[in-house]
Amino acid sequence: MSQSHRVRITSPNVAEAAPGLWSNCLKVEDTLYLSGFTSRANDGETIIGKDGYEQAKVIFQKMKDLCEAAGGTIDDVVTMTIFVTDIKENQGVWKARREFFSGDFPACALIEVKGLAKPEILVEIQGQARLAKK
Repeated sequence: MSQSHRVRITSPNVAEAAPGLWSNCLKVEDTLYLSGFTSRANDGETIIGKDGYEQAKVIFQKMKDLCEAAGGTIDDVVTMTIFVTDIKENQGVWKARREFFSGDFPACALIEVKGLAKPEILVEIQGQARLAKK
């Protein structure tokens, strides 16, 4: 795929990774590829939220901001993979998801993992969105 078909989407509300690491959001035609997000603050260090619910809210807000920066809405997200360090966090994640999505929810997998980038990080979510034709 040529670089001209791929556009990096950014939002002033979502800190970008250092150059050479990854892109938070890439748009290819009408599809958005959203990296795995955590509740890391824009300072790159602070983790926001003490439980899965609070962390998921921060993550869904990042996804919403990037979908809107690409001209869409969070309801354009069609699939997500959610990683949790404790499967008991699933109820909080689902509660947060209901606060952000409406209609038919995205297809989704929830996977318990041994650990994420920092011990305080309880949730990481990646996804894909298909922008609605206007």
